Amino acid sequence: MTDYTPPAVWQWNKESGGQFASINRPIAGPTHDKELPVGVHPLQLYSLATPNGQKVTILLEELLALGHAGAEYDAWLIRIGQGEQFGSGFVAVNPNSKIPALLDRSGPTPVRVFESGAILVYLAEKFGAFLPTDPARRAEVLSWLFWQMGSAPYLGGGFGHFYAYAPTKIEYAIDRFAMEAKRQLDVLDRHLGESEYLGGADYTVADIAVWPWYGGLVRGQLYGAAEFLSVGEYRNVLRWAEAIAQRPAVKRGRMVNRVNGDPSEQLHERHDAADFETRTQDKIGSGQ
Repeated sequence: MTDYTPPAVWQWNKESGGQFASINRPIAGPTHDKELPVGVHPLQLYSLATPNGQKVTILLEELLALGHAGAEYDAWLIRIGQGEQFGSGFVAVNPNSKIPALLDRSGPTPVRVFESGAILVYLAEKFGAFLPTDPARRAEVLSWLFWQMGSAPYLGGGFGHFYAYAPTKIEYAIDRFAMEAKRQLDVLDRHLGESEYLGGADYTVADIAVWPWYGGLVRGQLYGAAEFLSVGEYRNVLRWAEAIAQRPAVKRGRMVNRVNGDPSEQLHERHDAADFETRTQDKIGSGQ
């Protein structure tokens, strides 16, 4: 690579975005008119099974597993690679044009919630589950939830982007963000050496938020980077990640709005609990 000197004023080069060039731009707002579909349930989720998207579907499946019938939901697939997040209907729910986005139609006026962490807190408070009410325990859970919201951009937009997606491998960038990813894993590993779950003895929204990112990383499901980052060093994170992975609601939540991997684990849209048995891509593809 040659040395790069930034110009006095940055100009957008549409060709410099690599595989994301078609969907990245320096302005907000819709690019086209498209209304969002609406299903029969009060909760309408518009998402994709990225780590941020998985957080919400996992929580919804966990709430249903506890018997909260009001947590039934319609999950609609938003294909971000095709720019569907820039449709006018989606932007009306999330002006930041990022998945996931939730519309709660249970009251007289629909409530929109965007940002995955905000959705987790909203649902946990709505149903009184997975978020302690004791002030000290609640503060601990929220601290780890916001830790994830602040840390994951270094893992995804930093390490993941430069290690797996950038059109050019830049040693400085990969080293910088690999160091930070390992530091974050060490933060988790030290804490989980003293605590069964992030917020203490109970499984909470903090675990649901952190697991798709860092649990996925140590289980070899993100960026193909498990060996590169020596994830076997983080034994406490691995113990925690494997325990959560075995939860039936987590297994279901990972399937919703998934568009890659094993067809039997892809449920593009979810409108009923029976969809997990009848509407996965292997069933649709085989004509069942």
